[in-house]
Amino acid sequence: MDFENVLPSVADTLLTISGLGGFQYQARNLTQTLNLISEATDNERSVNGTLINLANPIFQKYKSKITCTDVDAPPLDGLWPGMEVTVDCAVLLCYKTGNPGSPGREGVSGSFYTQGNFTFYRPTLKMLVTSFSENWEEWKGDMGWTLDLEEV
Repeated sequence: MDFENVLPSVADTLLTISGLGGFQYQARNLTQTLNLISEATDNERSVNGTLINLANPIFQKYKSKITCTDVDAPPLDGLWPGMEVTVDCAVLLCYKTGNPGSPGREGVSGSFYTQGNFTFYRPTLKMLVTSFSENWEEWKGDMGWTLDLEEV
């Protein structure tokens, strides 16, 4: 059975943000990116011209940008950079099934499924707010917002 993008029975969306003042927010019509933090990359060339990675593995962390246009925004009043939230991501990660040490992150309950030799899942990440913004489009009545986060 393929569980790709199946919503939890009590949810309207795949992405859930908790820790916003005790309020759990779910968004619709959103985009989420998952990128590596800049410190995760420290590639240098050796004297022989070979590219090598000098980055410390403790910096293997993610940053995320969530953008959304919805009827309402999450409770961003009082949300400041440095505040911790838990994000049940909409973005999927995957690994080769049976790979030792996988998955690399805790997964959202019920999000795991296997397709061929790969297992897909949505990670749960503890993250700090780095910035956010809101916008309002009066004519359409759309509330837009962006939230930038980095993994703890």
